[in-house]
Order: sequence, then C-alpha cells, then structure tokens
Amino acid sequence: MHVHDIVLTIVVAAVFGVLAHEIKVPALVGFLGAGFLLGALDVALFPGLEELANLGVTLLLFTIGLKFDLRSLLHPEAYGTALIHMFASVILGGVTVALAVTIGIADLDGDWRTLALLGFALSFSSTVLCVKVLEERSDDGSYYGQTAIAILVIQDLAAVVFFTLTGDEPPSLWAFALILVIPVMWVVRRVLDRIGHGELLVLFGVVIALGPGYYAFESVGIHGDLGALIMGALLATHSRAIELSKALFSVKELFLVGFFIVIGIESTPTWEDLELAGLLCLILIPLTFIGFVLLGRLFGLRNRTSIRSSLALSNFSEFSIIVVVVGVAGGLFAEHWISPISLAVALSMIISSVANAHSLAIAAFFEDLMPDEKPTKLRPQDRPIDTSGADVVVLGMGRVGRAAYSRLVDHRGLRVIGIDNDHAVVSRLKEQGYDVLEGDATDHEFWQRLVAGGFVPTVILAMAIHDSNAFALDQLRAAGFDGHIAAVVQRPDQVDHLEEEGVEAIVNIYAGAGSAVADAAVALFEGEEPSGTVTERSPEEDPPVLDD
Repeated sequence: MHVHDIVLTIVVAAVFGVLAHEIKVPALVGFLGAGFLLGALDVALFPGLEELANLGVTLLLFTIGLKFDLRSLLHPEAYGTALIHMFASVILGGVTVALAVTIGIADLDGDWRTLALLGFALSFSSTVLCVKVLEERSDDGSYYGQTAIAILVIQDLAAVVFFTLTGDEPPSLWAFALILVIPVMWVVRRVLDRIGHGELLVLFGVVIALGPGYYAFESVGIHGDLGALIMGALLATHSRAIELSKALFSVKELFLVGFFIVIGIESTPTWEDLELAGLLCLILIPLTFIGFVLLGRLFGLRNRTSIRSSLALSNFSEFSIIVVVVGVAGGLFAEHWISPISLAVALSMIISSVANAHSLAIAAFFEDLMPDEKPTKLRPQDRPIDTSGADVVVLGMGRVGRAAYSRLVDHRGLRVIGIDNDHAVVSRLKEQGYDVLEGDATDHEFWQRLVAGGFVPTVILAMAIHDSNAFALDQLRAAGFDGHIAAVVQRPDQVDHLEEEGVEAIVNIYAGAGSAVADAAVALFEGEEPSGTVTERSPEEDPPVLDD
C-alpha cells in the first residue's frame, strides 16, 4: 500500500469538498471532481478503497431501511410509477443510443437487444445520490421522500432480478433459509434493547448490516445490499431505530466519500466518451424528470410533491455501470460502452446535485406553470391538512402533547387536532378517540399542506426535541402565522431562544416536574393529601407531566 496515494486521495477529496461547499453545491460534487482529477493524473485507487466504498453503500442502504416504511411499496404512486417509468425509460434510452449511433458518435456492435439492454441500464435512478440528497434536507421521512425511496427500492429489486437471471449461477436453494431472518430479528431487537450508546451501538449496526444483512444474502446468490436494506426495514419499528441510524451517520458518510471518488476515477473519459455521455444526459435526464412528474400527477400527487420527488430521481444510477459490465461479460456488446456510461452516471450526479440544491426554487417555478390539482383527486397522504373549525393544533403527541390535548379538550372544551409523525402512534391514538393526523413537523412538505388547509388560532409545539420545535417555529413565521404559540423546553437556554423568537408561553417540563414533586413531598411530610399525581410511563416515552 502506498501511503502517499492514500494521503493524496484524502487531501484532494477534502479540498474539492470544501470548494464545493463554498460555491453552494453538495459536497459529493466536489468528491466526483476529485475523482476526475485523480484519474486524469493517473493516480490509482489505493488498495481497500473500493471495499470501503462498497461498505459505505451497504451501510447507506441499511440506514434507509431503518427509516423506511415497507407499506409504501404497496402504494400505486410507488409501484405504478416505478414500473411504467422503467418500461418507458428502456424504450427512450434505446432510441437515444440509436440516435447517437446514427449521428456517428457511438458504435453499436449489436442489434435491438443491445439497444434494449443499454436502455435498461439507463432506466435506474441513483439510490446513493437520492438518499443523500434527502438526508441533507432531512426529507427522507417526508411523504415525497418515502415515495422516492419506494420507487428506488422497486428499481433495485428489478436490478437484483436482472443480476440473478444473467449470473453464472442461480440463487442457491439455501435462499429459502433466509426466512430464518425473522426469528433472528426477534433476538436482534432484544439485544438492541439492552446495548448502550456510542461506539457499541455503531458496532452493533455495522454487524447487523454486514452479517445477517449483506453476507447472509450474498452467500445464497442474492445481492447483499438488498439484504442490508431488508434488515434495516425489519428494525424500522424499533424504538431505537432512529438513534441507530444517527449513530451510523458519520461512518457511512466517510465511506461514501470513497464511493464518489471511485466513480470519478473510473470515469476518466476521452473526448468521444464525453460527447456521448453529454448527449445521453442532455436528452434523457429532462425526459426522466418530465416522466416522473407526469406519473406523479397521474397517481394523485400534488404538483410540489411530484416535482420534488422527480428532481431527486432524475439521474443515472451506479447500477447502470454494473448492468453494462454484466452485459460486456456476457458478450452482449463491446467493452467500449463502459467508459461513456460511467461518465454519464457521474455527469448526471453532478447535474442532479446542483438541481436539488435549488429544489425549492425549481418546484415553485414549475408549480406556477402546472394546472392546480383537485384535492379530492389527491392521495390522502398528500391532501391539504384541514384544520377548519379547530381551536388548537398540538405538534407532537408524545406524553407532553397528549397531556396538553386532554387538558384542552376535557377542561376547556376546545376542539384540538394532534399531529405526530409516527404511524403506529397515530393509529393507536385514533383508536383511543383522539383527533390526530399523521405528519412530520420537520418536513417542508408538511408545512405546505398545513398552510393550504388554513391555520388555527393557537399552535402548541410539544415535540421532545428542541431543534424540531425551533424548526416548526421558523416554518410558522415563514408562512405568516400571526396566532398564538406555546412551546415546551427542557433547558433554560432554550427558553431564551424561544423568547427571542416571540413565543408567548414557554414551559420548562423538567422545572415544572421538579417543583410539583417537591410540593407533593412537602404535602406528604405535613400529613396532607398531595395535589398532584404522576402517571406511569415507559422508558422510551417523553418526560412525565404532572396533573394539577
């Protein structure tokens, strides 16, 4: 191993990443640029870099699963869009390649089947890029983000089927034994209940992603990354799933730097390759975007939801390169196709990254050009949130939010709407008679839906995380809300921040609990009946609220 190659690669990646940040484009654009430069300088990949890059992709897919709702795969806006768009993309990709051959910038070395396979290779969107874009905006849990991820998962499944059918060996009969991951997951969930935090949690996540995830599936002839995604999804309902995802974040991000560097180094082009890659991007990326937008409208998505998910999906995938490599190995076409397709993938990632950095402005521009949607034709998850007739909206229906909701309804007779982002919590509260809706107050799309449905006189920010309450407050101000706002905090410095932002009523839940417990203890000491009671709670719930 040449240490100077490692140092040079890391330094160039860091410099280009900083430059990308300074010019307000995603850092991954800089990492791709670093790869291009290193390739042009004939700097070889140092041993182990590709393995680290692949590990980053595996951990990325595992963390996708940790935040992914498997039910979204059953929604028509996901499977319908994915299947129709892939079919159309195969045709359009093949036609574009045929055009390149006709005008003399490509050699086909095959027949219509070669065109179809190249079109198939160009029909995938990049899972790595899309998820990174969503994560950077904290939109991976949003409705449009979950829809985009569901489309990506279906595309990835199509890729797995292709690799299986074209592989030298079919999946082993031992693949049926993978059903054992279900009882294994029961054990894994119990272990996750008991382990601590910090490095032990990180190590646990890596082991699950690689062990019963990647290698268990790979050993029976099924793509290992699919196994990592499935293992993450099976853990998604665990109360510590989000904590585990956050613990793996830095490790995953570091390894993914290697992924983009590898893409850049291996895409070092000739001018002819650049010309062909440019033509593919120029024609197919706009058509990909238009196709996703139209299909989104067809399946009942709002204009804004459809546009933002389409922007995230409008690129070529790392699977495009793998499909071409498999095709070359199978003798379906010549090896010279690997370089222009790899370059097209890299260029599409740069274009998509820059476009997504300005997604809000682009969405606003296209919204003005598109006809308005009829709310009755929209998917229920994407309709404006109707708050008409409500007196108060409570954001966050944990212990604090539920206590506030009950007090306002039972003691004040007000109409209250609760909002929470946990589907299981929402379902349980509805069964208990709460008027509660599913929505994520840290999601930009949520606020678009809330504004469209009209505001209420009073909003209570009752989420357990201060940053979430602060974000919600910023969105309320940006939307022009001039009603009353109340909020809960856990530390004195958070009080100062909210007071500066004009919040009228602020309650420190820990300070309030301490005072109430002290009063109750004094009452007991003096032989009096305490005026407050504390209800039981499970360890994962929000801090308790004392009833007067």
